[in-house]
Amino acid sequence: MSIEDIIKKNATEVGGENGADENILVITLSTCMWCKKCKRFLNEQGMKYKFIDVDKIEFSDKAEILKYLKSTFQDRISYPFLICDSGHVIGYDPKKYKQLLMGGGE
Repeated sequence: MSIEDIIKKNATEVGGENGADENILVITLSTCMWCKKCKRFLNEQGMKYKFIDVDKIEFSDKAEILKYLKSTFQDRISYPFLICDSGHVIGYDPKKYKQLLMGGGE
């Protein structure tokens, strides 16, 4: 199964008026307070996004997602891990989210 198929299978979509053109995906843990803050920030900004709580999916899918993150972005994995067409942000950083999603770049 491709990484696109794994993401499609496991992602939960959250509707919003903004950010549809950014194709936002957030990789999170369901118990992580920073991940919850990230989702809250995106909701407050009215962003359309998808998220995957990796602690709630099949182990094999989680392993493939982590392998994809490590090979595509960098070795260090931290949550939340926000990915969009303009770039990515590791960890909870609302200032970087605003720059990336509303300012047109990293």
